[in-house]
Amino acid sequence: MGRMSEQPARWTQSTVYTDMWADPDHDPRSNDGTSVDGELATLLDFLTGYRLTLKMKCEGLNPEQLARRSVPPSTMSLLGLIRHLAEVERDWHNWITDGDPLPRLYGERDADFHGAVADQAVVDAAYADLEREQAATDAALAAHTDLGERVGKDSIAIRELMVHRIDEYARHCGHADLLRECVDGRVGQ
Repeated sequence: MGRMSEQPARWTQSTVYTDMWADPDHDPRSNDGTSVDGELATLLDFLTGYRLTLKMKCEGLNPEQLARRSVPPSTMSLLGLIRHLAEVERDWHNWITDGDPLPRLYGERDADFHGAVADQAVVDAAYADLEREQAATDAALAAHTDLGERVGKDSIAIRELMVHRIDEYARHCGHADLLRECVDGRVGQ
């Protein structure tokens, strides 16, 4: 009797630690053991690390693999996560401003996941959207170095916004771990 589902064999590229995504010497998130100084620098370091983790979890996959809904009935996919994070970066940017909010990137609620289809143009656009929206939010936040400063219509503290961003990326990197393992069996930190 055949297996009910074809699950890929677990694997990693690390040769040093079998439970790691990459060898420590080749991990772009590594900072040579030197931690940054200061609260803002620490927050930015964690955000950068999670952004790199998401990118690493998506590397080397084709459009079909990126768009695969690996845990039905969920609509979540790696490509959907990229699109979703572009959408929430835009939303965070809207939190900072007092003016009219920028429109949603992908339209109605959950369109970021529903529109994540196996098409190279959609993949390219998603990466471009994420990079652009990250840069816009980063630039807007760079003008506010006081973490206690309150901004936007809801008077949100910069610190709270930064922690919320880290939380969102961290949560979705956990999803990306599981989605990637379902796609091709790759596991790791």
